[in-house]
Amino acid sequence: MTPLSRRAFVTAAPAALLVGCGGHPAHRATAARPVITPSPPPAAARAAPALRRSAPVRLQIPAIGIDTPVMQLGLAPDGSVQVPPVTADDRAGWYRHSPTPGQVGPSVVLGHVTVGAYGDGVFRDLARLHRGDRIVVRLENGTAAVFIVGVVRTVAKADFPVEDVYGDVSRPELRLITCGGPRTGDGYLDNVIVFAAQKSASP
Repeated sequence: MTPLSRRAFVTAAPAALLVGCGGHPAHRATAARPVITPSPPPAAARAAPALRRSAPVRLQIPAIGIDTPVMQLGLAPDGSVQVPPVTADDRAGWYRHSPTPGQVGPSVVLGHVTVGAYGDGVFRDLARLHRGDRIVVRLENGTAAVFIVGVVRTVAKADFPVEDVYGDVSRPELRLITCGGPRTGDGYLDNVIVFAAQKSASP
């Protein structure tokens, strides 16, 4: 990650809640909460070598039938992370100020659980993932980075675990984020967060 993108990543982290599912506006976190360290992913996911920077172009999660193009997301005017647009052709979005999948650090990918009048979003079944499930991220340079799910957490948006999601880690990891929990007039009350670590890479 370049110094500029690293600064943008760190600056954005406290405000980066995915709360715009279904077309509702996003808002900022009010404060960082105590860090709760997730359980480590399976041992098989611990020794993968890091990859060079290359943007993700496709995300595949066989266990829940996801095979989606990946768009790039930046920052919204209020300093929060952008979310993918609400369209019938819903896609996942990679936060471009985070590491690319396979680089050391937490690569962050966002997606909607619902897309307003269009119905289900691309991450509608994200909460159904389990420890050990496989995630494949295909990169612009032709490489495929393979991740293994370690933990799936549902957390209240008011208690979004900023450090767990955006904090430094010593290996290539992946964070998938969507909305979840009860729905209110302003959207969903919770976030579903998948924590995964890289297992391997292939051409």
